[in-house]
Amino acid sequence: MDSPSNSSIPCGFLLQGFFEFPQLRPLLFLVLLAVHLATLSGNLLILVAVVSVPSRPPMLLFLCQLSAIELCYTLVVVPRSLADLSMPGHGRGSPISFVGCAVQMQMFVALGGAECFLLAAMAYDRYVAICHPLRYASIVTPGLCARLALACCLGGLAVSVGLTVAVFHLPFCGSRLLVHFFCDITALLHLACTRSYVDELPLLGACLVLLLLPSMLILTSYGAIASALRRLHGGGGRRKAASTCASHLAVTFLHYGCATFMYVRPKSSYSPRLDRTLALVYTNVTPLLYPLIYSLRNREITSAIHRVLGLRGSGSV
Repeated sequence: MDSPSNSSIPCGFLLQGFFEFPQLRPLLFLVLLAVHLATLSGNLLILVAVVSVPSRPPMLLFLCQLSAIELCYTLVVVPRSLADLSMPGHGRGSPISFVGCAVQMQMFVALGGAECFLLAAMAYDRYVAICHPLRYASIVTPGLCARLALACCLGGLAVSVGLTVAVFHLPFCGSRLLVHFFCDITALLHLACTRSYVDELPLLGACLVLLLLPSMLILTSYGAIASALRRLHGGGGRRKAASTCASHLAVTFLHYGCATFMYVRPKSSYSPRLDRTLALVYTNVTPLLYPLIYSLRNREITSAIHRVLGLRGSGSV
């Protein structure tokens, strides 16, 4: 039998969000709005800057796709959260339909998965650039970049559809209250009636494909890069090669670190309010850091941004 709270939302869930903190909600709304606008502006600026470059090297094409993914990634979660924070109150939470929750989770996983695969593709690009510089132009062609970009998106989409179908086939009984501000996988698994470890197998399988497989490719690429750098005699060459990898490594550690901590752990260790706080960081702060990292570390991006903004001295950056 459904509980009374379930009868009022027979085909959906309640997103608790931050309704239990009415005094903090106005401040949280303003902070999230400012961060969201800064994230949108930063990623849009990178997209426009890359498009404005007459001849775009492959790495800029990958950065363009990364910014597009981050742009969509934040749009899946943040606008709904801001709308809920701006409401005077919804009792225990904000209602979301069963289908709406499934679509939000599927899009969130698809974009996060596409980014996992894209970071692996970018690591391969760095490997070819450093280990095979003379053959770089013939190996990493625009056609290969397009195929890798499509494969990243299709891979993330395929895993997300399978995971969403598996999660939403679980029985949800009793209270439908999600102690979260969006339909996250761990929150939905925690709400499922069953307590069997079998329920976690789809999530573990998705983590295996989206986290373990790309991370092994990234580690292999950087292992070969490290071996090549040790063979370099000049310190300047090592510093230049390391500088080209620094921004990619920073983004990789942020993305994989957050994803691993959030999803690669047993269901019994799930803490709803702690996970909600951590999710607030990785859905708002990390998408803001990515364009900052690349705009500060990548010379082509910096020069292109200066041209778009009409600043002088872009060629010396």
